Amino acid sequence: MSDLNGRVIAIAGVAGGLGPVVAERLAAAGATIAGADVSQQHANEVGAALALPAERWDGRAVDLLDEEATRAWCAALLERFGQVDALLHLVGGWRGGQPLHEEPLEDWALLHDLLIRTVQHTTRAFHDALLGSEQGRFVLVSAKQAQAPSNSNAAYAAAKAAAEAWTLALADGFEGTAATANIIVVDAILTPRMREQSPGDAFPTFTPAEQLADGIAFLCSEAAEKMNGQRLPLTMRG
Repeated sequence: MSDLNGRVIAIAGVAGGLGPVVAERLAAAGATIAGADVSQQHANEVGAALALPAERWDGRAVDLLDEEATRAWCAALLERFGQVDALLHLVGGWRGGQPLHEEPLEDWALLHDLLIRTVQHTTRAFHDALLGSEQGRFVLVSAKQAQAPSNSNAAYAAAKAAAEAWTLALADGFEGTAATANIIVVDAILTPRMREQSPGDAFPTFTPAEQLADGIAFLCSEAAEKMNGQRLPLTMRG
């Protein structure tokens, strides 16, 4: 579990449903965790739960919809640690359930900001840092709806598809370097909170957060150094 010793891994959305599980998994593998969340209190709660030495944790409130604030986050991490070796985009959000001709376009505006704009800002801000690392990694968590949209999920699927296209374009720019950009695809994520709230439910098509964290750890490891521009499915059988 020590294959990520010395790595500084930035997590956008560290206090979301998936973030704490991923942070715990990577910290157990030896990584230094730099987490960003819209709430400083929530970021602090993740840090307290991890109980890492101060030199291996950095938690900040960052407005990822503000490009300058996002760039300032990266600059602060470089100043403190001297490097950033991976950036994980775990910012999520969902709206849907109505036919596309009835769904409010306000839903699209929200999803555009959460699922596309934050990807744009983070990848632009951390681009040079990832290129400067000996093993730079970018990982996007996406959904199978990006490639198989339904009429009642149009805005969400379109936003995820755009985020995937942006990530694959980033991967194209990384060709010939030590940096990579990859996508992990799920149907939906089963978080610890969901288990607590619905202990009797099976969630047969949901991917457990712990398995997703293992997949992310693999992409951050030396074993995945040849993988770039890939969509890796972690969807569960129904």
